[in-house]
Amino acid sequence: MRITACEPCVGARSGAPRPLLSRVVAGPASSKRSSRDAHVVHSTPKPAPAAGQIDWDRVSEDDIDAWDPRNGPPTPLLDTVNFPVHMKNFSVPQLRQLCKELRSDVIHTVSQTGGHLSSSLGVVELTVAMHYVFNAPEDKIIFDVGHQCYIHKILTGRRSQMKTIRQTNGLSGFTKRSESEYDPFGAGHSSTSISAGLGMAVGRDMKGKRNNVIAVIGDGAITGGMAYEAMNHAGFLDSNMIIILNDNQQVSLPTQYNNRNQDPVGALSSALARLQANRPLRELREVAKGITKQLPQPIQVATSKIDEYARGMISGSGSTLFEELGLYYIGPVDGHNVDDLVAVLSDVRTADTVGPVLVHVITEKGRGYLPAETAQDKMHGVVKFDPRTGVQQKGTAKAGSYTNYFADALIAEAERDSRLIAVHAAMAGGTGLY
Repeated sequence: MRITACEPCVGARSGAPRPLLSRVVAGPASSKRSSRDAHVVHSTPKPAPAAGQIDWDRVSEDDIDAWDPRNGPPTPLLDTVNFPVHMKNFSVPQLRQLCKELRSDVIHTVSQTGGHLSSSLGVVELTVAMHYVFNAPEDKIIFDVGHQCYIHKILTGRRSQMKTIRQTNGLSGFTKRSESEYDPFGAGHSSTSISAGLGMAVGRDMKGKRNNVIAVIGDGAITGGMAYEAMNHAGFLDSNMIIILNDNQQVSLPTQYNNRNQDPVGALSSALARLQANRPLRELREVAKGITKQLPQPIQVATSKIDEYARGMISGSGSTLFEELGLYYIGPVDGHNVDDLVAVLSDVRTADTVGPVLVHVITEKGRGYLPAETAQDKMHGVVKFDPRTGVQQKGTAKAGSYTNYFADALIAEAERDSRLIAVHAAMAGGTGLY
């Protein structure tokens, strides 16, 4: 029997097994430690706004009260954006305004349709920054798990169809290749994005192309064994691709990146984030490594140790795993600071270096919507709800759900046989076992 784990979600599948760390780091990438390095950095969360200043990453009750009862929130800037190309000339202040309008638009839409709310609210700034910096659909952006994609769908020509999401003949609640050229891979649950992205990167290299491949993977999805196998393989092949770890601190990672004991995200760490993502710095290190590869083996080992210790002087804790897997690590970065996200991703995109890069982004599930932030389940999967209060309109079902019937039957069996043990897909509530 295989015990599996995936990010809690309605309809989650039990997919890849949780890896044993000793097995992962023993792979072929561990021998390439000196050729692809990990860097721990941080960035600054936005301070509380002064009196009279707009809070760009939050939707308040006053904001909601000002919405049109029928048409929802005013979105003058978002109304000009049908595809990512329409936001390429925006200033950073305009990007902040766009984020606020997108957050309001998602709340309004999902309040009428139901769906995955909090995961989409948590990636507003990240999705805006990615589409601002990269050139989709030529650059491939893969979401894992796919329910993070609502903002992505709005920005890629599907805003007018959002009211049909998760309905018959409507938009999928996940990315779907047949739905849009901006969806290069259909990922539900989970842990498959890095493998898919690596395959796209290898195919790109064989064709002599230079487009970017970006895998956005959640901290739940990255606990699956397939994700670690893919990172290990990417580090071994040294193929150019970007992995963005969306860490909303909702899953207990073996790497301990969401255990509330993280290094502080402050002003100094913001400078380090920009410094270590800096293009000249990374390119200089690539040149230096190219030179040392021509030296005798003992000198190569010595120089790699010097580089490792030098990095340790400006690095935080926790980068060892990704370093052993052969990834260039940047993070953690504040996932709600669009300024830093744009700066870091721009430097990652333009740097003339070789090999996979992992950008560790800290986000908050349900960000900017108080009912979601304070709910026990963060309003992860919801039915229709009152946008002002967050109260969901849960009607009385005419018949019990399959999940409840299954749970009742399983409990009845357990009462007859105490040896019975239930194994669920990391979501006791969603499977009716809690």
